[in-house]
Amino acid sequence: MGQKINPLGFRLGTTQSHHSRWFAQPKNYSQNLQEDEKLRDYIKNYVQKKFKISSIVEGITRIEIKKEFYITYILNIKIYTASRTLFKENGPQELKELRMNLEKDFYCVNRKIKLAIIRITEPYRHPNIVAEFIVYQLKSRVPYRKAMRMAVELTEKANTKGVRVQLAGRLGGKDIARVDWIQKGRLPLQTIQAKIDYCSYTVRTILGVLGIKIWIFIDGE
Repeated sequence: MGQKINPLGFRLGTTQSHHSRWFAQPKNYSQNLQEDEKLRDYIKNYVQKKFKISSIVEGITRIEIKKEFYITYILNIKIYTASRTLFKENGPQELKELRMNLEKDFYCVNRKIKLAIIRITEPYRHPNIVAEFIVYQLKSRVPYRKAMRMAVELTEKANTKGVRVQLAGRLGGKDIARVDWIQKGRLPLQTIQAKIDYCSYTVRTILGVLGIKIWIFIDGE
């Protein structure tokens, strides 16, 4: 079972929580889901253009969205980032500008948008950052095995208990697609109490599409 189910969905309600929290009628569910994806893409593009992000670690790690339907429609957005300079120079002004742009592009009657920036101290404990690091190395023509080893080493230094990096596709320019992986430490995929973070990532290269999967054992038994 550990290899056949998403580790995040398997642990919802125990060590994992949803990145989007709201309730909607069935007829409005798809509309709310699409809005969440558009919100995340809009914020990431805004930050990338506004601050001209040069490093992978300086970007956005995760965006959590919470919708509260009271007398007024409150949209709480938490932006997790490891950057110390993001929204720092003119923090309140830049956040206000982003909030006004969101309210203009995602207009709704009686809707209020609240933004919060949360700093994280160890970015390489997050699998999407590790996946983006591998993507950057592959696009820089670094051999895939070396990129995988570098990613594992960075994750081990981030105070984790175990990590697994898996690549699939035409690795090394071979004609036949295959799967290769590296694992260090423990990775109890069948233990629900184990806090394991996971992400899957797709990268397009000149030799074809590669799939990246990252498992990180953060805490637990």
